Amino acid sequence: MRKTHIYITLIALLTALPLFAAPRLTVVAVVDGLTSENLATLRPYWQQGGLRTLSEEAFQTRVTYPHLVFGGNETTATLMTGVTPDRHGYTTDLYFSRSDRKTHSMLEDPSVRGIGTQEHLSAKTLLSQTMTDRMRLSYPSAKIYAIGIQGPTTILLAGHCANACCWLSEKELQWVATAAYTEGLPSSAYEQNKMMHVSSMAARQWTPRMDILTYTSPTEQERKKSFLYDVKDVLLHSPEANTLVIELALAIQRDEKLGTDATPDMLMLQLNTLSPTAQSDRIASAEHEDMYLRLNQDLGFLMEQLDKRIGRSNYQLLVVGRPIKGTDAQTLSDIHMPVHTFNADRAAALTGTYLMALYGHERWVDGVYGQSIYLNRTLIEQKRLNLETLQRQVANFLMDFEGVQIAMPGHEAMNYPHLGSSLCKRHTGDVVYLLQPGWRMMQDEKKTVDHVIDDNPASPLLLWSGAIRPMPQGNLDATNVADLIF
Repeated sequence: MRKTHIYITLIALLTALPLFAAPRLTVVAVVDGLTSENLATLRPYWQQGGLRTLSEEAFQTRVTYPHLVFGGNETTATLMTGVTPDRHGYTTDLYFSRSDRKTHSMLEDPSVRGIGTQEHLSAKTLLSQTMTDRMRLSYPSAKIYAIGIQGPTTILLAGHCANACCWLSEKELQWVATAAYTEGLPSSAYEQNKMMHVSSMAARQWTPRMDILTYTSPTEQERKKSFLYDVKDVLLHSPEANTLVIELALAIQRDEKLGTDATPDMLMLQLNTLSPTAQSDRIASAEHEDMYLRLNQDLGFLMEQLDKRIGRSNYQLLVVGRPIKGTDAQTLSDIHMPVHTFNADRAAALTGTYLMALYGHERWVDGVYGQSIYLNRTLIEQKRLNLETLQRQVANFLMDFEGVQIAMPGHEAMNYPHLGSSLCKRHTGDVVYLLQPGWRMMQDEKKTVDHVIDDNPASPLLLWSGAIRPMPQGNLDATNVADLIF
């Protein structure tokens, strides 16, 4: 009798629990430079809009990264694949090629034709499945599109088997794409190009939407002269870029009927909060703040349209920030944190001179990129020298450089805590070094090649769903974000 009561109770509980089917449409927006601090600062000023709705109704947490963050798409790849760079293979936006001693895009693929662009890009070199790949495996007839501002980010959002992806060309003022996907340039994007829609948007001027003194962080220059841009000159860092992405996303949703049948579909979006003069992810100007105000409106319009077209209960929206610039040098200086620069080219040149003194006047160093020095392996083999011996000599030499925290042969770095998860075997140099906190890498004393974005950068994540669903507790590791939508 007691067992019967238990069974009846269990059946009652199970039948009382709602069954949550996969949403008909999942929208994932990766937003460059979006920070929790900026959202908290501006929240009181949003009476309505997408960010306001998300702040009130969405599940919210912070995403941390289990690897070094250089401000590139290594974070995008980790968010999309759920694994670290040592497994997905995307360590920095560029890699050093020993064959021509030049840097190349991590997604460069000469076998793939660009559509409307000279870029030859694909996800071929990405070693792991993305969330879009998982969707395709689960639902072979799913419709999956990625729309973005820049090619590499958009392709990582698209994964290996999206229907199509496209991004903005600042040069051509149109949507461009890669032939790596079956549909090439989406028909909705083709129609907008035919109507010269991007060009029309780029012909506008970007001015403040409010009186300059009502912004929270105008610079002294903005207080005096406000700000004004011709959009065509700053398209990829203007509010119009976000508007264009949202408009095309909605056009594709309409034309391809995304979210209108029982098979789940996906829209992957790249958006941006960083204005042309932004020196950090932290808001420090009215134009930077204006990017957030306009993004709030664009996301609000996206949600409003999806509510009307497919219903609130039939889609989910995941918004996650991506660290790009971290904290700027001036802010660190203001709080008396030391900020120094490390000249990677000079370090490589001195390393070459050091090896010349030991082994003769030859070109012993092929190049330097990221936090790796690449030795001339062909010459080392010709001279019948021991590669590991040279690696240790160079590592010991670099340890004497001011700003270098640790240096070691590349194969040892792969096993070093935290650093190892940030490296990929096929792109790691012969000697890897890490800089001390407060040091940033420079090239020719002018250009930042790469730098770690703060010590432990975190991004905001907001997940809005039309249906109730269980959510994790506390901060979220970036490798677990993909699991949220499945």
